[in-house]
Amino acid sequence: MKVNRFVVRWICSVFVVLALAAASFGQVFVSVRFGPPALPVYAQPLCPGPGYFWTPGYWGWNDDGGYYWVPGTWVVAPVGMLWTPGYWGWGGGLYAWHPGYWGPHIGFYGGINYGFGYGGVGFVGGEWRGGAFYYNRSVTNVSVTNVTNVYNRRVVVNNTTTSFNGGTGGVAVRATPQEEAAEREQHTAPLAEQTQHEHLASQNRQNFASENHGRPAIAATAKAGDFSGRSAVPARDAGGEYHEPAMSPKEARGPSAPGNRPFTPANSNNANRTTGGSTPTPEDKVKSNEGFRPFTPPNSSKSAGTTSSEEKGAGSNESKVKTAAPESNPPRANGSKASRPAPQSHKSSPPPKKQNAPKEDRHKGKGQ
Repeated sequence: MKVNRFVVRWICSVFVVLALAAASFGQVFVSVRFGPPALPVYAQPLCPGPGYFWTPGYWGWNDDGGYYWVPGTWVVAPVGMLWTPGYWGWGGGLYAWHPGYWGPHIGFYGGINYGFGYGGVGFVGGEWRGGAFYYNRSVTNVSVTNVTNVYNRRVVVNNTTTSFNGGTGGVAVRATPQEEAAEREQHTAPLAEQTQHEHLASQNRQNFASENHGRPAIAATAKAGDFSGRSAVPARDAGGEYHEPAMSPKEARGPSAPGNRPFTPANSNNANRTTGGSTPTPEDKVKSNEGFRPFTPPNSSKSAGTTSSEEKGAGSNESKVKTAAPESNPPRANGSKASRPAPQSHKSSPPPKKQNAPKEDRHKGKGQ
């Protein structure tokens, strides 16, 4: 009887995680009337071992508490697959969330500099060679004691912390033909541990921007869902000056509508779709400032200048690829015009009560 009860509980827990994944990936459209804070500055935890893939942190949304930080983390990647991060894109006076996905090539992620190989275009943190993943030590925090599949390739970087595409103060970048072609490929939803990681982050009040003012106590973790002191890495600094929004989260929430299928099969006609990174009209620029005060960009001492990642080390997300080509070998466009799939949602949960910050005995990664 005890064994049977254990099996039943295990099966139930699996169904819960899968349900969360489905809700996060393709059911609810999320749009907000003001943009997220700047990306915080933090160090990358040491890679736990071979086969782990870095998924950068991002600002999620909760209808009761507003923006909250989902820490960057390491997950075991599906063999041969690369992670395209999600991003916030502005359009029609609203900021909409475009979810991340796994695929054979890196697609468009808003031109956002998430760091650690994600400099805005492509990914230079590593590459698949057969069934093994090799890590570029110039921008990734790995130990040759635990991981032997490594190489060093120089990457020129540029410091930025902007967290959204389009609109006032956003990244003015649109998808390339190669990125559009990558988006028409077959994709895989975020892993169950990624979805659970996001859900757990939404349960910690300290992750909300209203509490941490853009500098979360847990900016990254060594493994998904592990928020303990041994795994957690705090932010070194906020990426820019934080300003309290002029409206409540409920007032800021844009219209909700059932989401379309998160990804479109190859060779489909998406010519009528638009992306969050479209060029704003003068009227849209006025709308984009309604109801909030824009965030102040980082000061020149943190964001100015161009440096080499070999000089900085791989332990910080204060880097953006400037000239290096993507390592993901994106496919050629097939000639049809396409854009990013319809925005989808984060799973919204009521903000929890305050919790104590993690202990300081953590793995910070290189560059500390």
